[in-house]
Amino acid sequence: MKFIPTKIHNSFIVEIEKNEDDRGFFARTYDVNEFEKYGLNSKIVQCNVNYTEKKGTVKGLHYQKSPFEEVKLIRCTRGSVFSVVVDLRPTSPTYKQSESIILSENEYCWRYIPEMCANGIQTLEDNTDLIYQVSEFYTPGSEGGIRWDDPFFQIEWPLTPKFISKKDQSWSNFLK
Repeated sequence: MKFIPTKIHNSFIVEIEKNEDDRGFFARTYDVNEFEKYGLNSKIVQCNVNYTEKKGTVKGLHYQKSPFEEVKLIRCTRGSVFSVVVDLRPTSPTYKQSESIILSENEYCWRYIPEMCANGIQTLEDNTDLIYQVSEFYTPGSEGGIRWDDPFFQIEWPLTPKFISKKDQSWSNFLK
């Protein structure tokens, strides 16, 4: 496994290392020891599937508040997404910064998102699937969010956002 740091402090792209032959390949997608070697939270308590039917759908920006902050490990297993992370950790050197990348089914990589970083996606294809592995159980009372179009972060979504839930439209802008 290769851990590639991204712009957001302690956020990584985790690439698998394929052992290939004429039948295909085999690769580790998760190894507690590898995550701990990089000082990352390796606890996984829940795995989720996120299916989105329509291209252009925006979900997020979501996070969980204290004491239920969660690490997210995300992989696109069908289709592709524009993935956004916003750093909400006041002590982080990248506090109030955002970063976006594209995740696709063909890459077989994970995106590691640290605690107290908001996560959002926009589907770039119809019928897109994501797998989320998280370090804390979903706790509705600790759910937090920021508006997907908050002018402070100036996120440039690649497609005109078409489908956004009422809940995601109701989040407030970030308070500077």
